[in-house]
Amino acid sequence: MNAARGEVGLVIGGRERRLCLTLGALAEIEAAFGCTRMSELDARMRALSAADLSVVLGALLRGGEGTKAVLDASAVSPGAAAGAVAEAFRLGLAS
Repeated sequence: MNAARGEVGLVIGGRERRLCLTLGALAEIEAAFGCTRMSELDARMRALSAADLSVVLGALLRGGEGTKAVLDASAVSPGAAAGAVAEAFRLGLAS
């Protein structure tokens, strides 16, 4: 994984996958949540439901190397998923 590019790893279905907060992924997440401002997205990200987490992971997977179908068909630890999402946002918004 390349932290300088905002990439983080997450084990999904027994295989490490790359997640990345790209501009496209960020736009997809904003649209899915109906957010028009980063402050709205920030508030929404602080109170994610399991369904919300799945939406965010799908977008980050597409930004990295995969598809949401990989996520839907595989087991993933909710705690690890939440941690990877937080780290992807931290790295992606830091630059």
